[in-house]
Amino acid sequence: MKKAFLVLVAVLGFAFAASAQNHAQNNNLGVRLGGGQGYNAELSYQRVLGSNRIELDLGWANFEKISFAGLSAIYQFTFDVTKNFGLYVGPGARVDMALGVNDAAIGLALAGQGGMEYNFSAIPLQLSLDVRPYFYLIPATNFHWGDFALGIRYRF
Repeated sequence: MKKAFLVLVAVLGFAFAASAQNHAQNNNLGVRLGGGQGYNAELSYQRVLGSNRIELDLGWANFEKISFAGLSAIYQFTFDVTKNFGLYVGPGARVDMALGVNDAAIGLALAGQGGMEYNFSAIPLQLSLDVRPYFYLIPATNFHWGDFALGIRYRF
């Protein structure tokens, strides 16, 4: 959690120090906190593709003698409600790896994501709140409703 806090401070500091730009901002980079199938924090990147975008999230966690890492890729259909407020929903996939003392396991899941976001006008900062459910195919079929997560991203 200490690393997530430091990343959050760095992202916010960079966002407030940067000046607003006049060209289109096609990338968002930051953190997604609280979600990610038990990961407390994920490094989050979004890339605009026309009127929609793709989101890539890399999560990590340590629980006693097991370490976890996971990568999610979600294609998001975006809907502008107002100039700064929008909604998004889309399908995707997730790959997880668990490393234990004596073994390793890989998980593969189908994912979906839905949420809302606010893009500040005066500073290049995006806040989002979303949920991402998973349907695991490997190593066993299992459904997880997902966790709510707060995203804080720098737009550039």
